[in-house]
Amino acid sequence: MKKNKNLFILLLAACLGSTAVKAQTDPHFSQYYVYPLWLNPALTGAIDGDYRVTGIYRNQWGSINNGFSTPGVSADMVTSKNINLGVNLMNQTAAGGAYNYLNGYLSVAYTGLRFGRDGNHRITVGLTGGVINRKFNPSKFQTGAQWDELANGLNLNIPMNEILSKNSAMAFDAGAGAMYFDATPGKKVNVFAGFSAYHLTQPDDPFISGGQGQKMPVRYTIHGGAKINLSDVVSITPNLLYMKQGSAEEKMAGAYAQLKASDATDFLFGANYRFDDAISPYIGFYHNNFVLGVSYDVNTSDLAKVAGNANSFEISLTFTGRKKAKTDAVPFVCPRL
Repeated sequence: MKKNKNLFILLLAACLGSTAVKAQTDPHFSQYYVYPLWLNPALTGAIDGDYRVTGIYRNQWGSINNGFSTPGVSADMVTSKNINLGVNLMNQTAAGGAYNYLNGYLSVAYTGLRFGRDGNHRITVGLTGGVINRKFNPSKFQTGAQWDELANGLNLNIPMNEILSKNSAMAFDAGAGAMYFDATPGKKVNVFAGFSAYHLTQPDDPFISGGQGQKMPVRYTIHGGAKINLSDVVSITPNLLYMKQGSAEEKMAGAYAQLKASDATDFLFGANYRFDDAISPYIGFYHNNFVLGVSYDVNTSDLAKVAGNANSFEISLTFTGRKKAKTDAVPFVCPRL
């Protein structure tokens, strides 16, 4: 069947990139709003608390054998000097470990730009820097040239046409971002918006032989939304995301609702739509400073025709902690939840 071959070539192209894209693009997340340091370094420490730890896991194209698996974890903290600090780690593997993309960043955000009554209108700016490591494992790597039409499968006795100039590469990387949000407590509508750019150093993409001069493109992101308080127990947060990296674009729009069940527990539910790609329903709950979220991407693109059940699953867990008991009469409104 040609369908099996198409699936294989599709996964291979996603790992290697193509001459049209000319460089690798980053993983994406449907629950981008719960993974702040991946989204924008200006979100470092933008929390109603003293520190935060977030973990996220994405399994993409689960119906395709050995698709993409991407775990990530971040931690950030607030200081008393208008400087917030954070660290972020992410690792993506594909094709059963044939491809690996690991990165680690430190981030810092300045939070002293405040205006309006009581300084609740805030602008933060952030910087991030770290290393990225990309690696191919030739022992687990096959190409479309090894597809045997008669056997309708891979034939490892057929030589590969692709030649990798090297199997691994490490490079320094940097990014920057800015964020505005209205942190006024007790308000009907609190808006937020941000912009970020990652891979400002544009590391070389050295893997394909003859690919001199190819670089990892800058990932530009614009994001925003508004928390609308419908009552003391119900709020809704519409949100928008636009990302561009090289020739790849992502546009996403959606909303989630937050229903207060008790002083310690909230329920969350909603959905995002990634244009020309997938719809992603989301459910979650908040309890005693923990937020658990689950989403499932239902593919709506042409990929679904080729791959069938080419869907993706995400789960996230966030803990926000405080060094001492909170004494504010009304909560600080964070731009994320």
